[in-house]
Amino acid sequence: MADPSSYRPAPGSIPDSPGVYRFSDASGRVIYVGKAKNLRARLSSYFQDLVNLHPRTQSMVTTAAKVDWTVVANEVESLQLEYSWIKEYDPRFNVKYRDDKSYPWLAISMNEEYPRVMVGRGPKKKGVRYFGPYSHAWAIRETVDLLLRVFPMRSCSKGVFNRHRQIGRPCLLGYIGKCAAPCTGQVSQEEHLKIVEDFSAFLSGQTATYVRRLEKEMKAAAAELEYERAAKIRDDLGALEKALAKNAVVLGDGTDTDVVALSEDPLEVAVQIFYVRGGRIRGQRGWIADKADGTATTADLVERFIQQMYAGESTDTIPREILVPTLPEDLDALTDWLSGLRGSRVAIRVPQRGDKKDLMATVERNALQTLTMHKTKRASDLTTRNLALEEIQAALDLPEAPLRLECYDVSNLQGTEVVASMVVFEDGLPRKSEYRRFVIKGVEGQNDVASIAEVLTRRFKRLLDERAATPEGEDPTANLIDPETGRAKKFVYAPGLVVVDGGPPQVAAARQAMDELGLGDIPVCGLAKRLEEVWLPDDEDPVIFSRTSEGLYLLQRLRDEAHRFAITHHRNRRSKSMVESVLDEVPGLGEVRRKTLLRHFGSLRKLRQASVDEVAELPGFGRRTAESVVLAVNSAATKADTSRAPSVNTATGEILDDDVTPAGVTDGDLATADRPDGD
Repeated sequence: MADPSSYRPAPGSIPDSPGVYRFSDASGRVIYVGKAKNLRARLSSYFQDLVNLHPRTQSMVTTAAKVDWTVVANEVESLQLEYSWIKEYDPRFNVKYRDDKSYPWLAISMNEEYPRVMVGRGPKKKGVRYFGPYSHAWAIRETVDLLLRVFPMRSCSKGVFNRHRQIGRPCLLGYIGKCAAPCTGQVSQEEHLKIVEDFSAFLSGQTATYVRRLEKEMKAAAAELEYERAAKIRDDLGALEKALAKNAVVLGDGTDTDVVALSEDPLEVAVQIFYVRGGRIRGQRGWIADKADGTATTADLVERFIQQMYAGESTDTIPREILVPTLPEDLDALTDWLSGLRGSRVAIRVPQRGDKKDLMATVERNALQTLTMHKTKRASDLTTRNLALEEIQAALDLPEAPLRLECYDVSNLQGTEVVASMVVFEDGLPRKSEYRRFVIKGVEGQNDVASIAEVLTRRFKRLLDERAATPEGEDPTANLIDPETGRAKKFVYAPGLVVVDGGPPQVAAARQAMDELGLGDIPVCGLAKRLEEVWLPDDEDPVIFSRTSEGLYLLQRLRDEAHRFAITHHRNRRSKSMVESVLDEVPGLGEVRRKTLLRHFGSLRKLRQASVDEVAELPGFGRRTAESVVLAVNSAATKADTSRAPSVNTATGEILDDDVTPAGVTDGDLATADRPDGD
């Protein structure tokens, strides 16, 4: 491990000009490339006290043995040079977006005498015009098959084309009208090229012009009594409409834009991009990247993605508008660079309202799903799960692999409605029947440390009670089934590892609570969300897992599931308490009828949507009482919409809304997982 002070440049030797810098290791291999408006200010930030640096930045500067730089004239040149160096050196600590799968393209070989349309994958080739990428190759072939009826261009391979040129007879596609048969000279090279250009224009989004032209030709043919030709054009129009129906209009102004969205966690980032041409989604693509540079913000990730995405692309690939979730810091330089590549002005914007904002939300959901699938697909592999448990055992120095993991999280709203969750993973997979919910009873205000202590005390007292109920001399694990219900007893299993969401204070509270119960043999750790550090009791320094560690992935999934479960429980309780407070204002509405409303509708949102007739149908309600209930609920909703600020979960910073369902939660999850704690 190198000492950064050993290769720190001399004071005053670093210019304060814009430029690009690179860190190299002892063998001369470039490990990180970056750019800066002010090289002196940026590079000085790397040579401060190591404890002030992000752990991944610490790893980079201690791996490096040299730093050098190149001064450039402006920020646009720095963008170009940075991309060139990243492409040349492939530095390990830079964010590198990699495809999560191989996407197919629709390609037209404009570099051939008679261009052909085909489906291809992999890198782009010079002289080939590309459309897409698309999600599925079969979708491209379906579309091409429809369009070849209207644009009968060549689609055969070079060998098939040359063979039919020799025998002087077209292939089957030529006989059925899906190829103009240039191989036999039925159309000239110029005529075939015109068909190709029409085909390309249609795929590029110029659909309305071509459809109107065909409609005029159909009407003209019918007026001249050329009914067969008019019927053929009518069928061509039907084929075009069928092809267009596969791509619904998402932007009414018919604009060309790329919509970029990100979903990230402390270790990785997923990027999704939708290609919109002529207002229609023409393609979709996704990437997953390791966040090797821990200091990178969302704005930095957007900038680096745009650099890698559009550098070296042809002018017709770069749209006039790029929609992003956050504007890059060097917006002007990035815009000038893209405009220079395209040859005309390119705008980078964050959508604020309307169709574009709705489309951005859709792309964001796709990015979140991509990241979730990437993180959880490993769970289906038994070998990977075993490796994860073995890594946790080795890193935390456990006596055996923790086959049962329990994680606890606390959720509250400014110290009110404090709840906690317990989730269980067995053999690396969620065991939802073992999930438990807790309502914190003995803690006032917002005190996560005391809440964690209370939850663990209640949970493990139940474990001790179950053990105490076992006759003396018998194995307490031999009587795990409740004879009355036939189900496993609620708290009878001891975990191999207890995980709490938090850092040293939460871990210390959990350890103390379990020691007081005499359960010091059960290991405890905490997972801090900010840097994904694993804390052990009484240790001054955290355990740092490798960012590609299967063990860390498993702990993250466990913690995220506990957080999701706690938030769900908190929202449900908050919604019910709001219903009760609103119903208190209804005169003559007693406890029995309030419970009837709560039991039937379940939440304030559903009660707001109910009509007077629906409320009046409930037992014990008359028309007048139902009208009072509906009036009170709607009045409360109006006041809330006009006066209240959004509620914020102080533990997570998340904005809470009654009408929002947590991402990833389904009715099935709630039905099987949300069970009372029994305390």
